[in-house]
Amino acid sequence: MLITDPPYGRGWHQGDTGTARGWRSDRHRGIANDTDTDTRDAALAMWGDQPAVVFGDLTLAPPSGVKLTLVYDKGLDAGFTGAVGGYRRNVEGVYLLGNHGSSLGGRSAVLITTVSAGGNLARTTSHPHTKPVDVMIKLITAAPGGTVADPFMGSGTTLRAAKDLGRRSIGIEIEERYCEIAAKRLAQEVLAL
Repeated sequence: MLITDPPYGRGWHQGDTGTARGWRSDRHRGIANDTDTDTRDAALAMWGDQPAVVFGDLTLAPPSGVKLTLVYDKGLDAGFTGAVGGYRRNVEGVYLLGNHGSSLGGRSAVLITTVSAGGNLARTTSHPHTKPVDVMIKLITAAPGGTVADPFMGSGTTLRAAKDLGRRSIGIEIEERYCEIAAKRLAQEVLAL
């Protein structure tokens, strides 16, 4: 099962707004391979028609072969920077690709996090696009069984959620500093409740 948050293709970098508000002293220079959707599309082409869950920017073209688009609602304390026309960027697309099967009823197509990070989840992991573990757990729980793969693992949230659920996972990340963060997160023990 592929569950990933790839470069969206919008050329993201942190502007001066975050620095001016004192959120961090070092501006993030951007996400590797984020100039267009080619990197995302190449990775998905290698995956084929196997089930996949892929995050993306709703203002850009979705990957080909989308079966359903979910909406990830980041919550009230997200999306303050980059507002347009008085509206925040507090939602993202989550695309289901490949064979997921179909049925009657089901879960809501709106994923809402219960995690509040005081306005910036990125501060908790040092990655600018960290997803909350509870959202990743919802996606993995709804996914077919087997190993979870994330070729754009960032700070390792998908792998952390898979570990919490007792699922095997494989992650790949181009930025060494994020690999180190992910390794530390995965080294934390999962306590049985």
